[in-house]
Amino acid sequence: MGILNVTPDSFSDGGQFFSLDKALEHAQQMIEEGADIIDVGGESTRPGDAGPVSAEDEIKRVVPVIAALTKSATIPISVDTTKSEVATAALLAGAAIVNDISALRFDFYVADAVAKAGAGLVLMHSRGTPATMHRLPPVANIMNEVTSSLRASIKMAERRGVKPESIVIDPGIGFGKSQEQNLELVAKLDQLITAFPNCPVLVGTSRKSFIGRILADETGTPLPADERLHGTMSTVTTAVLRGAGIIRVHDVKATVETVRVAEAIRQSS
Repeated sequence: MGILNVTPDSFSDGGQFFSLDKALEHAQQMIEEGADIIDVGGESTRPGDAGPVSAEDEIKRVVPVIAALTKSATIPISVDTTKSEVATAALLAGAAIVNDISALRFDFYVADAVAKAGAGLVLMHSRGTPATMHRLPPVANIMNEVTSSLRASIKMAERRGVKPESIVIDPGIGFGKSQEQNLELVAKLDQLITAFPNCPVLVGTSRKSFIGRILADETGTPLPADERLHGTMSTVTTAVLRGAGIIRVHDVKATVETVRVAEAIRQSS
């Protein structure tokens, strides 16, 4: 899953693809590099973000891109949103998947939009909001927290008409977790897969701050987001070997090559 942020303020690439032409050019590049899905987001969910974007503004950002992509691309287009109004507009424009980082906590009507369209739904675990998540005290057992929370979100989605086979889960690396818990979730991804045998698992570690902290220099300064490629590929390899089904990334070419080798190793074992 290639990330296409059409925002001015995303943590890694904010503003780079804010115009329609640049967004479409980057999407085409990711498709040529081997992306299977393009995930279009119109609101930054970086930790500590100042506040939400209105549904109207988010629609203005994502719908033209999605409409243009669905006319030319042969792969599914996903919309990264927590708002039912945006999900509805994106699905009408041709999106096939809604990627909800709140797992329906912010707006459960997202599930209604998905069910009506017969679309796919990604449910990601998170705590609090992007503005508050890193001020929350860590939970005692992150595996139990993620498992129980996602089970509740799946039940909500199915109750509102989303087909079970349309649901993907995401442990939400970096969203309201400590450094140790982020690493634990990657290391124990196979346990999550065992807990949800009927749901593909999506993992999104691309360029995230826990990687930057691991690779900090001698002064303790974290590695900048645009220099975390090799660290990201390490997490990608681990996720694939643990059974991840979808990898959400900024750097598609490097990831495709990494996944091919990791998958070959997994099949051999």
